[in-house]
Amino acid sequence: MESTFQDLHINRELFGDDFIWGVSVAALQIEGACDADGKGESIWDVFAAKKGKILNGDVPSKACDFYNQYQQDIDLIKQLNIPCFRFSISWTRIFPNGTGEINQAGIDFYNQVINYCLEKGVEPWVTVYHWDLPHALELKGGWTNRDIVGWFEEFTTVCARNFGDRVKNWMVMNEPGVFTGAGYFLGIHAPGRTGLKSFLPAIHHAVLCMAAGGRLLRNIVPDAQIGTTFSCSYIEPYSDRSKDINAAKRVDALLNRLFIEPVLGLGYPINEVSALKGITKYFQPGDEDAMKFDFDFIGVQNYTREIVKNSFFTPYVGASLVKAEKRGVPLTNMKWEVYPPSIYQMIKKFNGYPQIKNIIVTENGAAFPDQVTDGAVNDPKRVAYLQSYLQQVLKAKNEGLKVNGYFIWTLTDNFEWAEGYHPRFGLIHVDFETQQRIVKSSGHWYAGFLKGN
Repeated sequence: MESTFQDLHINRELFGDDFIWGVSVAALQIEGACDADGKGESIWDVFAAKKGKILNGDVPSKACDFYNQYQQDIDLIKQLNIPCFRFSISWTRIFPNGTGEINQAGIDFYNQVINYCLEKGVEPWVTVYHWDLPHALELKGGWTNRDIVGWFEEFTTVCARNFGDRVKNWMVMNEPGVFTGAGYFLGIHAPGRTGLKSFLPAIHHAVLCMAAGGRLLRNIVPDAQIGTTFSCSYIEPYSDRSKDINAAKRVDALLNRLFIEPVLGLGYPINEVSALKGITKYFQPGDEDAMKFDFDFIGVQNYTREIVKNSFFTPYVGASLVKAEKRGVPLTNMKWEVYPPSIYQMIKKFNGYPQIKNIIVTENGAAFPDQVTDGAVNDPKRVAYLQSYLQQVLKAKNEGLKVNGYFIWTLTDNFEWAEGYHPRFGLIHVDFETQQRIVKSSGHWYAGFLKGN
């Protein structure tokens, strides 16, 4: 992890002139201003207010105050030579009640952000949905209610019509596997629901929304590049015992195949995970076709690998993860293993689907315990992490695998969901009391890398 830029023999030119470079953020994690200018409550506003749900009792009500400081942050993106800025639209800024009356102040805000990006020569990449479902819709069942397909179509249509004249790169959805799994099965994310009875309909409705959103964007913004993003972890068995190998296959089906395969027309991986068989009762005639959409690109979001062993006592999947901290491997602050080949392996895995036209790494990064010393933040572990993962992306590209872009997670330290403000993923340090920004050494490294130094 202490390797330097020079000894990794990697520079921007090796990726080619058409390779896309950027940084990613999400509305709820940075914007703050949780009830400003007509914004409604999201499921995360409600969930975070409940005792014991978020580390240290943190809430996203102020976050990085991007709502008021967006010009400063976009200026920093420009200063760091970052060509592309991926951000999401807060559903409740546009529709405070999830549907119905449009909040013009929300439209105005995102128009200002988009226009300022373009004024500074930064290309906006927009994610339609990044986990902040309106609480008003959760009260009606949220992702378990099939009506969400219509609600989502309404939201997507308004975004496309208001921003599509200037935004030419769109992602329909961010990591459906996480917001359905953590939010509707494990209950550790908003809205905090648990069990298959919530999880299975949420899966199916999210898939239908991904495809429906893609079709709407294609119709309204025909010249756009349209994608959607998936979380993925490289899965390896704990041993060469057949029970562990089969357990790893089941976890791989749940984490890496559950959402991409139905979108590609391959259906759900029910044969590998029998607990998914109940999903068919949520099907309606025509759903097999409605689940499919031909995306221009797929966003791969990878941070780590997981080691899996057979577990008789784990319901539904019969497998458990061998925690990284018990394996004596390098860790990030999230207790995730630092394993650079994971990103190569996931690019290779997604290249195995001939239907996928192109792959962009839409998130990769690491949280480490950054400290401000004499007004600076030196984070050599993050620099080494980014360099080593980028080396694996380059390996994939050099082998002829489809991969055409890389976005770092994330621009500024932010509200990291259930972990609150503790994990710091940013290229820029944020003092959440004063909102002071300090570019970390990793930010300076990325700026130099992008400049060709």
